[in-house]
Amino acid sequence: MQQYAEYSDQYIDGSWRPSGDPGSITVLNPATEQVLATVPAGGATDVDAAVTAARRAARSWGATTREERLALLTRLRDGLAAAQNEITETVVAELGAPVGFTAAVHAGLPLTVTTSYLDLLAEHSFEERIGNSVVHAEPAGVVAAITPWNYPLHQIVAKVVPALAAGCPVVLKPAEDTPLVARLFARLVHEAGFPAGAFNLVTGTGELAGAALVGHPGVDVVSFTGSTAVGRQVAETAGRNLKRVALELGGKSANVVLPGSNITRAVKTNVANVFANSGQTCSAWTRLLVHEDQYEEAITRAAKAAAQYVPGDPTDPQTRIGPVVNAKQLARVRGYIDGALAEGARLVVGGSEPVAELPTGYYVRPTVLADVTPEMTVAQEEVFGPVLVILPYRDEDHAVELANGTPYGLAGGVWGRDTDTAAAFARRLDTGQVDLNGGRFNPLAPFGGYKNSGLGRELGRHGLEEFLRYKSLQY
Repeated sequence: MQQYAEYSDQYIDGSWRPSGDPGSITVLNPATEQVLATVPAGGATDVDAAVTAARRAARSWGATTREERLALLTRLRDGLAAAQNEITETVVAELGAPVGFTAAVHAGLPLTVTTSYLDLLAEHSFEERIGNSVVHAEPAGVVAAITPWNYPLHQIVAKVVPALAAGCPVVLKPAEDTPLVARLFARLVHEAGFPAGAFNLVTGTGELAGAALVGHPGVDVVSFTGSTAVGRQVAETAGRNLKRVALELGGKSANVVLPGSNITRAVKTNVANVFANSGQTCSAWTRLLVHEDQYEEAITRAAKAAAQYVPGDPTDPQTRIGPVVNAKQLARVRGYIDGALAEGARLVVGGSEPVAELPTGYYVRPTVLADVTPEMTVAQEEVFGPVLVILPYRDEDHAVELANGTPYGLAGGVWGRDTDTAAAFARRLDTGQVDLNGGRFNPLAPFGGYKNSGLGRELGRHGLEEFLRYKSLQY
């Protein structure tokens, strides 16, 4: 990736054109704090041009056949496959994720998800007979896709690809910290040959571009991933115009280790889950719940596992944990650690002190906290950093109470002596997705939350259906 690039254009109506709004966004490398690039800070002018282009394309794009959309999406998939190294290099630079993790997840997962939607589109029935009615699934209209920085390409693909597969034109507003991989994606869309207006990219801040997009009368569907606080604002603005919304928001997921399960594997897997991507994962198991008889054992095992995560240069293949995304996030995570200690938590490993060996970059010490009580801030709020809290429970009912005892309900884990035991416990949790005994992530299963973790679902058939509306014809 080149040292510095100055971009002044947005991808609108099938071409790169100069931004119509003043201002720019500086993109920093969080490991070096050096400037990578500047991109336009689009606002109402760029958003209006993009939405106008999408509306102009909506009817013709929505009328394309399944085979036409499959051909274009296949070319996009092939472009993503060919650009794996470039995607990895870009995400490492602008997010600071370790190169090995980036290649496997930040670059590899979007390719897997795109392929899954090719298979789904080829088989999905857009027409169903019910009694004397034929029900047609039709494109839901112009989609505003607003994506976060923590999994920048995956979140783009999880919204844009199913929307395009459904026949909806899209306006994408990526996070301002990671706009470069979004520009790369726009280039791949263009090279795949999608018609003008089917996909549009506007870089900008949430306050200007994001707000203008959500409030634009030409947008029919808003798909947003981000914080719960901003998600509420999005829902309120969209609701005034009766727009459909899909919100994938925060999490404070619990990993519950039941007696008789493999505690060694459970704790080691939990630490890896929380420290991956520097803890910047909405579905991370940030609360480890263990029976009180195994509490100290779990603390010891967590400390041992955490020792394997030493902050380092994300371009080094040996690095397992890089920096957090920016200075604001660094201060936020350290503040949560200090707050927890002030409330009486015990520091097992880590802490808020700077990483002495890395004076440059936004590095946080991977941290494990014990003696955390359920009402503590660190046990209730999303930290979004490499911080794991360990809580003891008395019995299964108490474990359910603790696991469900936050405003969130996005994900979780359960470890039992067997799958049936784990599944029975998982059915009692108020959360959208639970991994049993380390079950693998499934890109075909619906992803989304309960309670303050959001509305709607992404991935698989359920993700496609977020972008469809239904018309019944009676015969």
